[in-house]
Amino acid sequence: MSGDAQAPLELLVADIAREIEAARGQVRSAVNSAMVQSYWQIGRLIVEHEQAGEARAAYGKQQLQALSAQLTERLGKGFDATNLRNMRRFYLSYPIRDAVRLELGWTHYRRLVRIENKDARTWYQQEAISQNWSARALDRQIGKLYYERLLASQDKAVVEAEAQAQTQPLAESAKDYLRDPYILDFLNLQDKSYRESELEQAIISNLQQFLLELGKGFAFVERQQRIRFDDEDFYLDLVFYNFKLKCFLLLDLKLGKLKHQDIGQMDTYVRLYDEQYKGKDDNPTIGLVLCSEKSEAVVKYSVLADQQQLFAAKYLPYLPSEEELKRELERERAQALSQLEQQEAGHE
Repeated sequence: MSGDAQAPLELLVADIAREIEAARGQVRSAVNSAMVQSYWQIGRLIVEHEQAGEARAAYGKQQLQALSAQLTERLGKGFDATNLRNMRRFYLSYPIRDAVRLELGWTHYRRLVRIENKDARTWYQQEAISQNWSARALDRQIGKLYYERLLASQDKAVVEAEAQAQTQPLAESAKDYLRDPYILDFLNLQDKSYRESELEQAIISNLQQFLLELGKGFAFVERQQRIRFDDEDFYLDLVFYNFKLKCFLLLDLKLGKLKHQDIGQMDTYVRLYDEQYKGKDDNPTIGLVLCSEKSEAVVKYSVLADQQQLFAAKYLPYLPSEEELKRELERERAQALSQLEQQEAGHE
């Protein structure tokens, strides 16, 4: 193609790209605006209905759980007790509707409402808007006490320059925005396809089938199950229930070396799952961490310290051994890679 023909094509590509980017920006703005306004209204309804408009220190836990259960059944995810409590706090923090700026999203406001100092909250809100901070950038600046350090500093320019340098790499991409679980919940969309690489997905599928075929009481519960704690979201690759052991098994797959924090993270998942899902007649939850590298696989069961004796005495006869799982993981990685290579060859 000649240079003269190439130039008009590049101009056409640039024009189309600008059009699409502008349209995506409009969609994002519309979703943000609808979500923030809706959650403010929900907070107002909760406060007015349950508390007759009076701000009390704590919202009735039973009422909140009942409201959460009915809303979830009717509308889907996004209405767990923690998020409803945040909506209530949102309204109490911004009782005047005009103070809610729609340039910021719900993830921004979830962080802002945790700031007790009203002046600091207003300052961070205005700064996030003027500096176009992502929610992660806002969270970082609040965590580093940017506002408080500015007030106390003799040389504010130094503090501002440091904050600017830390914030620049945290710009939010469209992909990050679409992965926000609160956006997906608000739109009642599934988020699982965003969270697994092709290799991970293939290995997890094989592991799921392997455990179900063992004949040791495993029943599949959910894949990429989300649990929430203190406004943080955690995702469990696979969750099973074992009817013989009467307990949940949480499985987390890592592509890479096993790190000490991987076991600690699973311990956190086990504690949260016991608190949020374990029934009165259930035995304590157990975790399973699997790390798959090119040349090696590592498998570790994660059991809380006070459950070690129960695990050794009652659980082990019904669970595959770590060595058995290691061999299976190595086989499944090789099989998954072969499947992916065949698929790629078929598309060529």
